[in-house]
Amino acid sequence: MITTKGLILLFLLLGATSILGQRLLRPALSRIQIEQKTFSPLATLSVESVRSNSRWGDPGFTYIRRSPLVQDSKRYLSPWSKWSECSGKCGQTGVQKRTRSCLAERLWGVHCNEATEEGRLCIGHVCSACNISCPMGRVNADCDACMCEDTTLHGKVSLEDGSPAADARVYLQAKKLKLLTMADNRGMFRIPGVCPDGKNTLKIKKAKYATSTVTIPESTRRNLGIQVKLQRSGKPYVFRSPEDKARRVGQSVSLCCEALGSPSPDRYFWYHNGSLLDPSSYKYRNNLILKNLNRDQAGEYFCKASSAGGSAKSRPAKLSVIGRQEAPCDSKPQSHLIRLPHDCFQKATNSLYYDVGKCPAKTCAGKLDKGLRCKDNIAYCCGVAKMETRDISCNGYTLPTKVVTQCGCKKCTETKITVRGRATAADNGEPLRFGHIYMGNKRVSMTGYKGTFSVHVPADTERLVLTFVDRLQKFVNTTKVLPFKENGGAVFHEIKMLRKKPPVTLESTETNVISLGEMEEDEPIAELEIPPDAFYRKNGEAYRGKVKASVTFLDPRNISTAPVTPSDLNFVDEEGDVFPLRTYGMFSVDFTDERGSESLNAEAVKVHLDAAQVKVPEHLQEMKLWSLNPETGLWEEEGDFNVEKSRRRRREERTFLVGNMEIKERRLFNLDVPESRRCYIKVRAYRSERFLQSEQIQGVVISVINTEPEPGFSSNPRAWGRFDSVVTGPNGACVPAFCDEQNPEAYAAYVLASLGGEELEAVASAPKLNPNAIGVPQPYLNKLNYRRTDHEDSNVKKTAFSINMAKPSPNSPEESNGPIYAYENQRECEEAPHSAAHFRFYRIEGDRYDYNTVPFSEDDLMSWTDDYLAWWPKPMEFRACFIKVKINGPREVERVGGLPGVQVQRDALRPRPRGPHAGESGSPRQLPPGER
Repeated sequence: MITTKGLILLFLLLGATSILGQRLLRPALSRIQIEQKTFSPLATLSVESVRSNSRWGDPGFTYIRRSPLVQDSKRYLSPWSKWSECSGKCGQTGVQKRTRSCLAERLWGVHCNEATEEGRLCIGHVCSACNISCPMGRVNADCDACMCEDTTLHGKVSLEDGSPAADARVYLQAKKLKLLTMADNRGMFRIPGVCPDGKNTLKIKKAKYATSTVTIPESTRRNLGIQVKLQRSGKPYVFRSPEDKARRVGQSVSLCCEALGSPSPDRYFWYHNGSLLDPSSYKYRNNLILKNLNRDQAGEYFCKASSAGGSAKSRPAKLSVIGRQEAPCDSKPQSHLIRLPHDCFQKATNSLYYDVGKCPAKTCAGKLDKGLRCKDNIAYCCGVAKMETRDISCNGYTLPTKVVTQCGCKKCTETKITVRGRATAADNGEPLRFGHIYMGNKRVSMTGYKGTFSVHVPADTERLVLTFVDRLQKFVNTTKVLPFKENGGAVFHEIKMLRKKPPVTLESTETNVISLGEMEEDEPIAELEIPPDAFYRKNGEAYRGKVKASVTFLDPRNISTAPVTPSDLNFVDEEGDVFPLRTYGMFSVDFTDERGSESLNAEAVKVHLDAAQVKVPEHLQEMKLWSLNPETGLWEEEGDFNVEKSRRRRREERTFLVGNMEIKERRLFNLDVPESRRCYIKVRAYRSERFLQSEQIQGVVISVINTEPEPGFSSNPRAWGRFDSVVTGPNGACVPAFCDEQNPEAYAAYVLASLGGEELEAVASAPKLNPNAIGVPQPYLNKLNYRRTDHEDSNVKKTAFSINMAKPSPNSPEESNGPIYAYENQRECEEAPHSAAHFRFYRIEGDRYDYNTVPFSEDDLMSWTDDYLAWWPKPMEFRACFIKVKINGPREVERVGGLPGVQVQRDALRPRPRGPHAGESGSPRQLPPGER
């Protein structure tokens, strides 16, 4: 029998043994508590560990030696900490510890040799009785759920396309998730003993799919059945960002963002000028309310939505805060020069230009209604408040012209945004006839007989994602992210469709290999390897028979295929930021049964990417397999690649990157690497070769093809890696492109522009470079190696140019002012003044139109003043379909030419222009923006 004191001594020895396993022996326990009784130790031992230095000894062996206690050491030690919680479970013996530290480490070994840790025995917390009450059945042994032994739950788990979710795990929601079972190959599972009391909850999990939560319904039946459909897991997608707003000091504002995702976002974070706002102070979720504003709260705000699938950031919104009595807009108009007719030379300015003024288009602080809303009931913008007519003396006549004299804060004009275009085949121009156009899962339009289409862009749309579907199955279904004019108006896009490759017949019971990429005198970029018995139907049944397989590959080694690129080659990282991808090829997969009536899935498919085709060494480690989300237009990661060496089709050993994939609901895949070397190119489009700031054109589609040149031959691209498009605004456009600071020839860019389907012309580069015309000064222009497409052959079209993407050096002043901007300087690029370096496109013969007497621009609807002397639509679109004629007399008669049989008459209620050429500045009956 062991006495109490013997038990204490035994614990001391056991404690020493346990601590020895950790290379350390602490001093003995000062007091021990057992069953609420306190005992003093039989002895107190002070020990320290010393590592053996014997060359023959175990290097991990620690032996013990005694150390003398120093009586005055208490003044160098901190007070004891509180006792830790008992380590024993309920009703069981455990240990509590407390510690103290040396206050003079430099005197260690002299004054700090006393114990720094103590322990004592304890009994774990009192075991509570199981407090679960079961309306049916009884409590299970773990006391975390009710069980009904005579009840069985039968379930089926399927994926989005209806195929079975094989190997899905089924958990019981308790204090801790408890794995109950797994679904079989048919997606079926069976759980006996689960009570249908309406309280038991199941969680179904599968890799790459969002967790589904199901509550077992209340029932009296002994056999129950449930069906669960899993949604593919993905990062959240912000579909509504906060709006720009303007307020006065002391007012309040509400900023909102909305995001979707599977799983749904459950956390929101708000940032002000890049700094996180404390959630405990601001009490926000997807809306941020700021009351009693001050000037320090002005700036940029954005939100980040997060879920188990990842995060996504909204676009930033600008909040302007002005003083209580401060004017919301600058009443003085900005300078805006227009060109006068050729016989109106102005001696005062020694030019043919006249300043008619304009008002800046921006949000202003107007009258607010009561209540805080995500979207103000009435939005206010700076616009034209007053205009006056001025007579300009010309050669033999007087020309009346209206000039903006005052700006003010007015109700913003509601705009209509439209995207028009034409969808045709990339190889021969065959139109996509009567194809369906989808926005998400909703069909919004159709193409016509010639492939033309028109889509109205809904309000608050940030990212226009359209999918073009060919009902005749000639072309691969194409998802495009199309830029549009956010301030209203129409933009024209050419949509290039990739023709489907004719199907080949495969034997499902054999290994099948399909080549990806077929170029003359070059090897395929990759191969698909499909193992035997890999095909199965959507209901999960294995398919045994012949398979029709159509695998269409978009080869980046063929430069002409770049405009076919689906989406905009972007993905969202873990922090919610959007990053670009550099492609090494995309492929669309279509598997059907022998009759072509049923779509088939495939599992355990391997992708063998030839490492010799990856010319950038660092890309070998970063290569990933991606699939396209057709709703967001973003690429999502499918899997990684592993390096393998094999002898495929050749005797010599070759290196391949091998990735695994499963072909189910998604059929478009991408071989890509994230690329961090990014820049922006500043481009402006003009009405003519005069390149005037007032003659800039909005709504021009600027496209950039990023190319990888052959070493030493920058004008001879080896492959393209990315295709981007943006639309010019009032200050031009900033187009993203890959760049390199160390090697200017690492990446090149091929830039082109179009307006309404018509290509604009780039500035010439031969016979010699003209920096003033191109818009870029030397020596940076030479470093960029600017070349128009006809530089070496005058018979080639003049509608594009190429440059080396040399990232600007921070140590070079001449490279700090454009036209290439580092990616982190996007705002600097967007707000660059007209005098900063930029590349230029212009409309041929774009100035051969009549003079407009009213400075109205369709791109800025706030400049509309109900003056029917203004052109409508604007002549800058180069589709003037009528002739303006005005005849003065007792009754004014106006006729619109260009549309046969159309004639409009109305009384002359406005002042008549004076002078022999007054008819040149007349106007037919025009409709204002809201009535057009």
